[in-house]
Amino acid sequence: MLQDGEKGAIIQRDKQTYAVAPHLPCGVVSTDTLRKLADTADKFNIVAVKVTSASRIALVGIKEEDVDAVWQDLEMSPGAAVGLCVRSIKACPGTTFCKRGQQDSLGIGMLLDEKYHGLELPGKFKIGVSGCPNQCAENCIKDVGLVGTAKGWMVTVGGNGGNKSRLAQELTRNATTEEALAIINKIIKFYKEKGEKKHRRLGALIDEMGFEEFQKAILDA
Repeated sequence: MLQDGEKGAIIQRDKQTYAVAPHLPCGVVSTDTLRKLADTADKFNIVAVKVTSASRIALVGIKEEDVDAVWQDLEMSPGAAVGLCVRSIKACPGTTFCKRGQQDSLGIGMLLDEKYHGLELPGKFKIGVSGCPNQCAENCIKDVGLVGTAKGWMVTVGGNGGNKSRLAQELTRNATTEEALAIINKIIKFYKEKGEKKHRRLGALIDEMGFEEFQKAILDA
């Protein structure tokens, strides 16, 4: 039996079948990819095709012996759905499509996805990018969030869901895109170096060291 996450396969409730969730950067997908997903689902008698909360499309109910063949037909890489790493970036349409967008959330989300998706870290790490203060990318429960405003980006840190949920805190605001990207790079580097405990989320690390000390370590670096 495959281990959870092996070959990009996620064991299901029945302990016999698997799901795969191909990587769709920021949830943007072409019609050709949709056709390929549909054709693969039909070919292997997929039980369900599920749009996930992380803007992936999961094919659910795959037999173990079919996992390799499914990936071969899809010709796509797995999305980082499990494991201690940067998960798929969640980004709203922003100024690309949305009438309320104040910053290019989709553009910066794509840049972050290309650079960090799947990067191994001490714990799972989620990033949300919203083009306006409505925060459709759920920044308040993301380890790092960018919120677009008329004056630039607000950067939030330390959010997470789960049994011990934690709301994100504002690290800084009015950052340019270049400044925001540099800050995120510092945060990830800091977390990678200081996160000695496996599975400890960024918010827990911030609570242990104190928010002001964390803020100073990132912004004064």
